[in-house]
Amino acid sequence: MLTWEDDLEVHALRRRGWSISAIARHTGFDRKTVRKYLNGDGKPGVRARSGPDPFDPFVDYVTARLTEDPHLWARTLLDELEQLGFGLSYQSLTRNIRARNLRPVCEACRTATQRPNAVIPHEPGDETQWDWLELPDPPEWWGWGKTAHLLVGSLAHSGKWRAALAPSEDQPHLVACLDRVTRGLGGVTRVWRFDRMAAVCDPGSGRVTASFAGVAKHYGVAVAICPARRGNRKGVVEKVNHTAAQRWWRTLADEATVEQAQVSLDRFAAVRGDTRLRATADGRSSVAVVAKTEPLTPAPARPYPVIVSETRTASRQALVSYRGNRYSVPPELAAAQVVVSHPVGGQFCDIATASGIVIARHRMAADGLGVMVRDSGHVIALDTAAMATAATGRPHRRKERIPPGPAAKAAAAQILRVDTEAIQTSTPSTDSTVIDLSAYERAAQNRTIQ
Repeated sequence: MLTWEDDLEVHALRRRGWSISAIARHTGFDRKTVRKYLNGDGKPGVRARSGPDPFDPFVDYVTARLTEDPHLWARTLLDELEQLGFGLSYQSLTRNIRARNLRPVCEACRTATQRPNAVIPHEPGDETQWDWLELPDPPEWWGWGKTAHLLVGSLAHSGKWRAALAPSEDQPHLVACLDRVTRGLGGVTRVWRFDRMAAVCDPGSGRVTASFAGVAKHYGVAVAICPARRGNRKGVVEKVNHTAAQRWWRTLADEATVEQAQVSLDRFAAVRGDTRLRATADGRSSVAVVAKTEPLTPAPARPYPVIVSETRTASRQALVSYRGNRYSVPPELAAAQVVVSHPVGGQFCDIATASGIVIARHRMAADGLGVMVRDSGHVIALDTAAMATAATGRPHRRKERIPPGPAAKAAAAQILRVDTEAIQTSTPSTDSTVIDLSAYERAAQNRTIQ
């Protein structure tokens, strides 16, 4: 077999007037091989088989099965072929399917992924597109598990976007993030567009739930649900998701707190997102400039009254960390799990036990200040409990010498006294077994004489 480079060299030497024998001596190939490629009977890079192709008898069956089911697994197809006497390996099957182009393109799927996409016009102030973005591997000390959740909202006309971090995608956190992002965008559009998320609508029918209908009425918006399998309806926010994941989340420092991450996200959206240039009817302009022309309705004075609850573990100082601040609980709940709840936009937060009993209420501080909010009764109770345990004495050092005390010595003496009495009362046995060896000696003598 000649490679393409060898084939080019053979043809170049032939055009210079070299004979086939000279070319064969120069390149090291057989003369018959050189003649075959010069005559066009050989294909460079393809080795001719010495015998029939063992895959040829199965080509028709494989073609028919893949035409019937373009998504049929090659492993499943191999199971069927083995019953027909197919002796090649799985790798040989997949290689022949690729080389012979036996798997057809599925037209049904092609219309969903490779179909032409229409340009959907968005009037200024008409639509805000919303979507949850799942971010993997948040810092472990956030306590959010393996995934952080980011609600992204984008104005469909200008492309301005803001986002909010949340530990889950339940409806209370959704409403809290909606309010935060809406105020960050500068107001409310006429329509909010969602995909079929369970916190907004029934995923099967697409009908808005009664609980979220109250949220939409509070903000004065209409809700549009994307049709099933029509992700392109939210193309603006989908592109923002890609930007937020690859340009912001990917470079977020491990030591950042949730509050610091949110501040970093807001700064990134304002500095990187709002300064993007867009083509408009009047020429190129930044996103921030285009967004100022959108007629947005001001957000309501107060957020929708929904209660947000999150589970926390109190420290040994009876403090509960929440949103960058610490709040006190009674000392009996030190190192125990508690539930922190508060209305969105409210001034107070309640801290309850795992069974739901509210045991503390504090005025909430601004997120991320790092302040400590403590009740005077909790302070006194904690100091009392700490002093009570501190009066138990100093802890032992590892290399401290602690010999047996009076109690241990008295117990040891009692043990020794009991053992002595047991020895004295027991009568030692005087019986002994005496073995007379003379019998063995006579037996040995008699055996020797015989």
